[in-house]
Amino acid sequence: MAVSELVVLAPGSFDHPQPGEFLKENHSVAAPVVREVIGAPLEIMKYQVSLSEYARCVADGACKPADSRSRIGNAPVTGVSHIDAETYAAWLSSRTGEAWRLPTDVEWAYAAGERFRADIEGGESDPNNPARRWLTQYRTEAALARKPDPEPRAQGAFGTNSKGLADIAGNVWEWTSTCYSHATIGSDGRRMASWIDNCGVHAVEGFHRTYMSNFIRDGKSGGCAVGTPPDNLGFRLVRDRPGLVQTALRRLGLS
Repeated sequence: MAVSELVVLAPGSFDHPQPGEFLKENHSVAAPVVREVIGAPLEIMKYQVSLSEYARCVADGACKPADSRSRIGNAPVTGVSHIDAETYAAWLSSRTGEAWRLPTDVEWAYAAGERFRADIEGGESDPNNPARRWLTQYRTEAALARKPDPEPRAQGAFGTNSKGLADIAGNVWEWTSTCYSHATIGSDGRRMASWIDNCGVHAVEGFHRTYMSNFIRDGKSGGCAVGTPPDNLGFRLVRDRPGLVQTALRRLGLS
């Protein structure tokens, strides 16, 4: 079966603000920046999964119908939960005999390039009163004049980034496979004193990074951990190719 056009990104490294919430001495602090390495070619969909592509999974009886606002076949499918996105990836894998999955936060950021934007920071605050920090984040985003754009646009409406991916950080936000984390940074400012993953919530990428409950289909219905809820929730997938991975490892002298 035909699948979405792919972009193949060469291995590389970049500095990346970590996802989640970080505390130091009982105060919220900016996420630590880590040098991340993409050690093998990354194959990722150029476009978000479209309404018509998702409809094939629905027709097969594998996926639940999306709560999409659009009826345009080449518009990104929206109104899908994290569970729906993973179900689609499993269905596509079974239909093609290939391994498809959601990208990690690191992979998405690498592919997004100059269009990636980390969490909107609310500054330091009282950890016993997180609402104060979230209110600061809300005000920061409002100051950026982010206007609601509830109707998903046709594929390509937001152009391509420097790496050839279309519609990155447009009006459709994208699920990733990265769990929300709550971490405490040690007094030296480097090591993690504690780290707890909450995989009932996952990182969502778009105008900036935020977090959503796995069950949320419509961002405006609630569940957004920080900032203003996204207008739309959709996704794009990564294809794992063992051959490409092994070739990359041999070039690096690791296999």
